[in-house]
Amino acid sequence: MDVHGRIREILAETIREELAPDQQQLSTEDLIKALRRRGIIDDVMKELNFVTDNVDQDLPSSPKQPVGFTDKQSTLLKKTNIDPTRRYLYLQVLGGKAFLEHLQEPEPLPGQACSTFTLCLHFRNQRFRSKPVPCACEPDFHDGFLLEVHRENLGDGTRMADSTTMLSISDPVHMVLIKTDIFAETTLVASYFLEWRSVLGSENGVTNLTVELMGVGTESKVSVGILNIKLEMYPPLNQTLSQEVVNTQLALERQKTAEKERLFLVYAKQWWREYLQIRPSHNSRLVKIFAQDENGINRPVCSYVRPLRAGRLLDTPRQAARFVNVLGYERAPVIGGGGKQEQWCTLLAFLCRNKGDCEDHANLLCSLLLGYGLEAFVCVGTKAKGVPHAWVMTCGTDGTITFWESLTGHRYLHKPTNPDEPSAAEQPKPLYPYRTIGCVFNHQMFLGNCQPSDSVESCVFDLNDESKWKPMSEEAIKSVCAPGATTSLPPFPPLCASTIDASVTSNEIEMQLRLLVSEHRKDLGLTTVWEDQLSYLLSPALASYEFERTTSISAGNEEFQDAIRRAVPDGHTFKGFPIHFVYRNARRAFATCLRSPFCEEIICCRGDQVRLAVRVRVFTYPESACAVWIMFACKYRSVL
Repeated sequence: MDVHGRIREILAETIREELAPDQQQLSTEDLIKALRRRGIIDDVMKELNFVTDNVDQDLPSSPKQPVGFTDKQSTLLKKTNIDPTRRYLYLQVLGGKAFLEHLQEPEPLPGQACSTFTLCLHFRNQRFRSKPVPCACEPDFHDGFLLEVHRENLGDGTRMADSTTMLSISDPVHMVLIKTDIFAETTLVASYFLEWRSVLGSENGVTNLTVELMGVGTESKVSVGILNIKLEMYPPLNQTLSQEVVNTQLALERQKTAEKERLFLVYAKQWWREYLQIRPSHNSRLVKIFAQDENGINRPVCSYVRPLRAGRLLDTPRQAARFVNVLGYERAPVIGGGGKQEQWCTLLAFLCRNKGDCEDHANLLCSLLLGYGLEAFVCVGTKAKGVPHAWVMTCGTDGTITFWESLTGHRYLHKPTNPDEPSAAEQPKPLYPYRTIGCVFNHQMFLGNCQPSDSVESCVFDLNDESKWKPMSEEAIKSVCAPGATTSLPPFPPLCASTIDASVTSNEIEMQLRLLVSEHRKDLGLTTVWEDQLSYLLSPALASYEFERTTSISAGNEEFQDAIRRAVPDGHTFKGFPIHFVYRNARRAFATCLRSPFCEEIICCRGDQVRLAVRVRVFTYPESACAVWIMFACKYRSVL
């Protein structure tokens, strides 16, 4: 409706007409009267009512709906979206400039696919996503986000939080900029923590900022672009603080944080010296106390893990493991050759990009398992050929040790072997791929492995035995890793429900695959006849494969086999090939399928009465993660 624009025009007009040179200032009432006379207010009210009726259909696509409300609140929000008894921060992103990497980018033609930027925000358990805008040197961001500041009833829940109360809320607004290319591949462009409290000391509670976004990883010192941001408090503040008070508070917080971090660093150095004095060989063990995040900042590893509850989005620990497993795997990008570039990600950056390295997966899985009340740790060690790796371990109350591979969702039981026993040769080879282990940690504990050998096979996981595991002081860890301990800790965002419609997406991919198969066969001079009924019969198999991945129990296979036997007449042969992906790009999936000789045999099947079938089933998980199962099948008369 461009309400802002129309209101501005009318106000300018009113001021010209009604302010005679000798007249005093117009009051707010006069201006409101003028707007009412022009019918603007009625128009706006009508428009608002229209929105509230349609809000149910709007929810999935509307990025501005804050996530993670309780049921009680959401009914209230559907009516108003602004609760006059709460404090809000209205954050507007008004365009970007100097995104120099996109200087040469041509203007996209209407309807043409192009790379886009999306801005993801997290503030005090609320998450938002901007509308995607085409990548350009000056990307056209125009989005407003209503962030609730006075949320967790601070003190008295019914009283309005005043400026002084809000000054003590040190949570930053975490902003993550994601680039999505035309093949739906995502890249993390920037991750920025916005200090919003400057608005508390600005006139009328409104302030304009220009935020310089820096790159990630190896480029964390390079500017990627600038965002223009406007902050406004709703309802307007009765009294604002002086800018000096705000600056003093921020400086004090920074000082406290720096002091805590300095003390922890001194302690960590002392701990490491003691650890090396046990055995000189400890120097080569993978004992990781600090890790760099996407902004190149060194943080204690324990701060990357925290008990995380998935609400109603995931039901069981194994389902959580499946969710983490279907998030994409990608090593941190390196320019040029050379070893592995190490970059651990904050949770928001990992979830918004929808892919990350093994450490990101292990940290998220460990956080979810802790949320389910298990005693979980992240293990840092190596796989075969000495490749550094991270995985998760849970300790049962009866002492059983289970390893969880976060990239595959597999679970392995660990039974220590005693190398001194003569029967060592007969002991079965372990199934897990891990070779050595240097340390384990979670949100409260950090333990360095000080057993004579760091091999996983012979390792004893009695974490309370200080002769086997050297612990760090839990107090020291708490001082820098407990939530709210320091202002430099990024808060953990809640998980979001999936916005993908599983049936629609399954149908789209299936149609695209049919087209690709028909074209491929046409190139080989073959005709293609699809049999819909046979395609439909493949559904139960795909469902049972996914069920097995989530629960480790296989079920329902007998019915599927029986149905196929009935569908394939005597003298005919049936061939089926299931395959699983974690992305939704049909062309890329088809190219991968053709690389498998079994699948190629089905797609290029020649013979008498050849009938082809393909079935796609997309299983959605929180965020935009999904497991895509595809099954190609054919039946034909066997001619010997």
